Amino acid sequence: MKIYTRTGDRGDTALFGGGRVRKTHPRVQAYGTVDELNSVLGRALTLIESSLIRERLAQVQHDLFALGAHLATPAPVGGRRSPSVPPLPDGRIQEMERWMDEAEEELDALRVFILPGGVPGAAELHVCRTVCRRAERMVVALEGAVTSEGDAEVREPAIQETVRYLNRLSDLFFVMARLENHRAGVSDIEWKKDPADGPSKDPAPAS
Repeated sequence: MKIYTRTGDRGDTALFGGGRVRKTHPRVQAYGTVDELNSVLGRALTLIESSLIRERLAQVQHDLFALGAHLATPAPVGGRRSPSVPPLPDGRIQEMERWMDEAEEELDALRVFILPGGVPGAAELHVCRTVCRRAERMVVALEGAVTSEGDAEVREPAIQETVRYLNRLSDLFFVMARLENHRAGVSDIEWKKDPADGPSKDPAPAS
């Protein structure tokens, strides 16, 4: 089986289960950004030192693959049957909230804004956080979008559970970035309104 198909050379792409849309369609933007998030998370996993964080976020990679499959599958049109897709991660939102609660018991209370950075794994988790926020915006933009297929027009349904998942996941990346720095003995980098006030806040061993 060849990787290239040449079917997308004119700027459109096939959806899972049938139908084609332009590559700029909100659905393609949504699942494409989730795919991008999965890629940057995969890179982050090569840099994270904490085995606990790696183990938990490796589960998220599988979740994101399932989310992408659902986002790539439009509502059936004209009697077409929906294909089988992996189940969404039932209960993972509550599990992520528990992971954050456990991490925050280990961390100092957050009283100031912090800047992305620190050790490589933590800095990469901040990249994941920002891509996750963009994926969330793309999914929100998909709700209510109209897809034309032949003579039929389909309005995209609400995908609230996916939005909730991505919203919580971005919070998880933030907390895990702080935890990765903490476990490496590196302080959070505090934001200063005027960086000229006081010494530079380069990563330093946590007290």
